[in-house]
Amino acid sequence: MSKRWTEEMEVPPDLELGARGALPIRQLVEAQMGVAFQPIVDLETRRLFAAEMLARCRMEALASPAVLFERAETENATGRLGRLVRDVGFAIAPPVPLFLNLHPHELSERWIVRPDDPMNYHEHPLYLEITESAALDYFDLCKSALRELCSRINAKLVVDDFGAGHSNLIRIAELEPAIVKLDRSLVMDVEQSPPKQKIIKHLVTLCEDLGAQVVAEGIETREELSVVLDAGVHYGQGYLLARPGNPMPPHRWPLG
Repeated sequence: MSKRWTEEMEVPPDLELGARGALPIRQLVEAQMGVAFQPIVDLETRRLFAAEMLARCRMEALASPAVLFERAETENATGRLGRLVRDVGFAIAPPVPLFLNLHPHELSERWIVRPDDPMNYHEHPLYLEITESAALDYFDLCKSALRELCSRINAKLVVDDFGAGHSNLIRIAELEPAIVKLDRSLVMDVEQSPPKQKIIKHLVTLCEDLGAQVVAEGIETREELSVVLDAGVHYGQGYLLARPGNPMPPHRWPLG
């Protein structure tokens, strides 16, 4: 794929509908899809650990990732959308470990198991990320197909949005994730909430006992960063450290 995907592009005239409305997901083409990469930082070494690949549709009506994927699920086109994001994203991905968001429907629709999928050719570690709620709602599918996929392509499983209110610790533990990402609601204003601080410390200890490491996402203030550091969280992600961008922006360390 051409390097032009690293730059902002004008949508071709025959795709102008994107500024006023939304095409069906199955009709989206690569020119309408972009990605951004957000650094994930090792909180001990303060160095880059990995990057998360984030979908960014160029169509105004689908600019919100939540709306984009809700539409895809409604239209039974989650697998088609996921493959489109990967086709665009892996062509311009930085040479670092990547976190990749998946929806369980991508497994059942068989898109992600195709041998020509670009994630099969990334030369650095891959982390396949699924939300806690999806992991529980589609538990059997995640336990079988997703774990098999991770084994086949030598990827690691990540449970996202952990602690968002859906937690079933026994089932999450049975999935044996390599990494757990704390929900933003636990991190937000954590310095003002002693109960949240205790919960995060407890979750870090629990995850370590289960063989998983912890990412605190949504870190936006120095105070939040200080608390998750004190709690023993392994990795951090959020606007304070780096915003998503394409090309991936460098991260910064705001504490002395």
